[in-house]
This record gives sequence, structure tokens and C-alpha cells, in this order.
Amino acid sequence: MPFHSSSRLLDLDQGMDRHRSRSPPTSSHHHYPPNRRGGDNRRRNHCDGAQFGPSNHHLHQSSATPRQTPPRSQTLSTRREVYERDFPLYKQPVEVGCFSLDSQRRFFNDSRQMRYYVEPERSPNFDLRDGFRERYVKRDENVKEKLDHILRWIVANKSKLKSKLTTNASCPLDFDFVTWRGHLTKLLTTPYETREGWLLAVTRFNGTLYISEVETEAARRERENRPERNKEMMYWGYKFEQYMCADDTNSEPDPRGVVNTNEAFCTVVQTRLTDHKLLFSGEVDCRDRDPGAPPPPACYVELKTSAEICTPKQRSNFHRFKLLKWWAQSFLPGVPRVVAGFRDHDGTVVSVETFQISKISQVIKNEYNCWKPTVCMNFCCDFLSFVKREATEDNPSVVYLFSWEPHNDVTYSVHRDSRYSFLPDWYINEMTRSPE
Repeated sequence: MPFHSSSRLLDLDQGMDRHRSRSPPTSSHHHYPPNRRGGDNRRRNHCDGAQFGPSNHHLHQSSATPRQTPPRSQTLSTRREVYERDFPLYKQPVEVGCFSLDSQRRFFNDSRQMRYYVEPERSPNFDLRDGFRERYVKRDENVKEKLDHILRWIVANKSKLKSKLTTNASCPLDFDFVTWRGHLTKLLTTPYETREGWLLAVTRFNGTLYISEVETEAARRERENRPERNKEMMYWGYKFEQYMCADDTNSEPDPRGVVNTNEAFCTVVQTRLTDHKLLFSGEVDCRDRDPGAPPPPACYVELKTSAEICTPKQRSNFHRFKLLKWWAQSFLPGVPRVVAGFRDHDGTVVSVETFQISKISQVIKNEYNCWKPTVCMNFCCDFLSFVKREATEDNPSVVYLFSWEPHNDVTYSVHRDSRYSFLPDWYINEMTRSPE
């Protein structure tokens, strides 16, 4: 699936505390098309707190009588057919920075945790179980980091992120949304997700909307009661990376070391989805070590493991479910390829295959009733428009909690000074401090 070039945007081929609960006025679904206003007007309204102008038909126009004004739904449909339209404008993602998290999960505004991809043998025979009992340091999943690492990066790079369009101190970031890539990935896959719901907390601060995930009760129960086999299979993915990555351009992978999942290298990219300016970060597994490789994010490689495919049914399920998540995760930041290790039941990698993200839509095109990239991106775009329209109060202590369960519409509730607040005081203070 191609991106728009940075120089021109073209239509792609289709390819809970007291709260006001938002519920639909009727049982009907309502579809929100993306706002089509021009960029300059959008930026001005974004900074001064104004919402969509009268050109947007979802707003009550002052000259209209009540009977002329259609009711505005406060839910968002997730039905796939609603999003069957042309692929939305998506600008080529540009890396604006990166950061590293060390073995103790400390933040560094640099690339020290970058690793380099090393092409494996065709039949590598990697033992993914090796080291699980004795050489595995696992990140504490009870610690909820929210957006903290991205916020640290923003503070460290505030000067180069200052809006080029305005000197208004109340709008220091020239972005509509700040979030993790993983949260956007969940949005892309929502129209096709049938098992896991999500909770996304949104806060509007200084004109920018921050999106942070809240763990659902179902996800918490799953995590706390995870079978030992599942824990080991999660380790297998990290172990595969150890077999495939070197610490520098001149070394080779060393699978004898400790697998420490505190460590991470993250890219920070900016892009635009129709009129939504996005700044998000995501973990990157490694980069091509060829000196002639293109600049980030085009040199990055995503590493995955999957069960080996032995039957047509397994291949169909792989196309319908796993490739959807792989595509969404890599397409968003502009990572061009996924290298997958296919493993047997005992955790031995028996083959490795490369998937070009731009060609995945062709790989799945013959699957009956399969997922469509255009539905994924249009739903994400409409969700962001929905958030813009509903999350109107610019106040870091106010959280709009957007909730979704499979086979339902997206709804939301509003929370003040609650346990859902996620922007830390140090960030709020830093971003409201007058420039020296």
C-alpha cells in the first residue's frame, strides 16, 4: 500500500467518579465523514479552541430551526460497510526523532538501543526456548507508563516542535494528536476485531489531543491469569529478535545473552491522516545495516514469529488475522518490511520469510471476506474526527474515556480529576512555562 509523497498528497487507490455517560439518542448508527476544511483554517480553529466551522454539516447552524437540525449521534459505528470508500489521504511518515529505554527502563534521548538486522540462513533452526528460565528479565507489566516516555521526548525536543504557524503560547505543538503507534494500530484493526475491546483515554491540553490506553478488566484478568505456555510463547518473540539482531554494524547476533524486555528503541514520527496532524512513537526492532540503506523509517525492519503454516486453513487464518495486525503496525510509521520466523510447536524456527508491507494487500486479495486496508484507515480517520468533535474542553484534568466492545458502537464518558488522568504535572508545567 503506497504512501503519499511528502511533496504531494493524492488519493490512494482503495486499497467511569461521576461522569456524564454518552449514549446514542436513537438505536441507529451514524457515520461521520472526515472534516474537509482547508489546513490553515483547521490550524487556527485548533489553537483557539473552536470546533468545526459551519461548513461541517454535523454542527448545529445558528440560523437553523430545531426541526431543521438533525440529531448528532454521540456514538461511532464500527460496521465495516460504513467505511467502504476511497482510501484517505495519508502523508508519508517522517521520523522527527528517536529515543531509547535501557535495561532499567530509563529514558535516553538518543539511539543507543538501536540494533541491526542480520539476514539469517534459509533454514535457521533457532531454538526460541533457550534462556527462558535462566536468562530472561521481564518488564513489570503492573507499571502503567501511559504516554510518559513520549512526553519526555517532547520536552527534550520542545524547541524543534514549536508551531511554525503561530506564536500563540497556548498552542505550542503543531499537532492534533499525540499517542503511541500501538493505540493507532488498535483503531485500524477495530472493524475486524471480534474478541478484544479497548478503552482509550483522551485529554485536550493546549489544543492538542493526547490519547492513552486504559487496560480493560478483561485484559487485566487475562494478563494476571496467563498460562505458563502463553508466557513462554511471548518470550519466543523476543528471543527471535536476539537471533536476528546485532548490536552494531560490524558484529553478529549473540543469542547467548540475556533477553531484557525493558530495553527498547523507539522512533518518533509525524504524519497526516486527512486533516489530522499526528505525532506518535513506536518501538522498532532493528534497522538495515547496509550503509546504503534509505534513511529512517524506510530502513527499519519489524521482526515477528508465527506458527508454521501446514494447511490451507492455517494459511487463510494467517492472511485474515495475523497479517492484518502486522500490516497495521508497520504501515502507520512507514516501516517497509516484516521478517517473520515460522516456528514449530516446540518453538524452533524452521523458516524465515519477508513480507513487504506495500504488497500485503495483494497477498490477501483472494481471501473471501478478508480485511481491507481502506476500511481500517477510514475508521481510524473517522474516530479521530469523532474525538476532535466530542473532546472539546481544554483541561488536563478532564478525560474523555472512549470505550468499545466487539459488535458495538464506540461510546464515551467524561471524567474530572479522576484515576483516568494521565498527563503528569511535570509535563503540564513544562509545556505551560513561559519561554525564556
